[in-house]
Amino acid sequence: MNQQGAARPPVKSADRTLELLEALAAGGPRGLVELARELDIPKSSLHGLLRTMSQRGWVETDATGTRFGLGVRALQVGAAYLDSDDALGLVNATLDALAERFGETVHLGRLDGPNVVYIAKRESAHPLRLFSAIGRRLPAHATALGKALLAQRTDADVDRLLDWPLPALTPHTVTTPEALHAELAVIREHGHAVDREENTEGIMCLAVAVPLRRPAVDAISVSIPLARLRPTTEADILADLHHHAAALTAAAHLLT
Repeated sequence: MNQQGAARPPVKSADRTLELLEALAAGGPRGLVELARELDIPKSSLHGLLRTMSQRGWVETDATGTRFGLGVRALQVGAAYLDSDDALGLVNATLDALAERFGETVHLGRLDGPNVVYIAKRESAHPLRLFSAIGRRLPAHATALGKALLAQRTDADVDRLLDWPLPALTPHTVTTPEALHAELAVIREHGHAVDREENTEGIMCLAVAVPLRRPAVDAISVSIPLARLRPTTEADILADLHHHAAALTAAAHLLT
């Protein structure tokens, strides 16, 4: 079918290669049998694919040669993505300023389907901190970053974007359409999102969308353990987030 926009089936070998890379990125090193079962690929086909990817540096094996993980080429491609991202260059100074002011973990997150992906981060200055890593994917509905970005869209668009039913990461995670729609309405009214132990118990996260594109796909956040919250902490962080978001919005024309 040659009509513009018509769906076409993926190339099988390319589809399997990308499936394998995504599986290794999400779950870490695994054995051949486990990968074959998870991906529903015959072991003989998967073994040939792994051999080719190992020769090209995309996959590495352990000392026994029986467990497979991502190779250095995957790092090179990921680093190239970040190096070529003009939005990241624009936001870096903001991340530095927020980290210096509050001493807490700061993230830049990007919406990717029903998930949010950490694109950049600044570590907390404290031993007690949120664990995170660049490239980590989390359900958008369970994070302040994700909710700030979902609120940039209509409820109908959100319903099409998310994978229902929504998973609960903690007992505090919002999982029903009614509860999520109500929270997104509040976020649209106030301009920021709050995650109170919805992603990680004991951690609160505050976030605002950064509309460098329309609708926004990027958001910035500050995460803080509840044990370090003081009466004015939340208000101070939100004031700074709104200030920086406004400045970044004004500078968005630099990306065009």
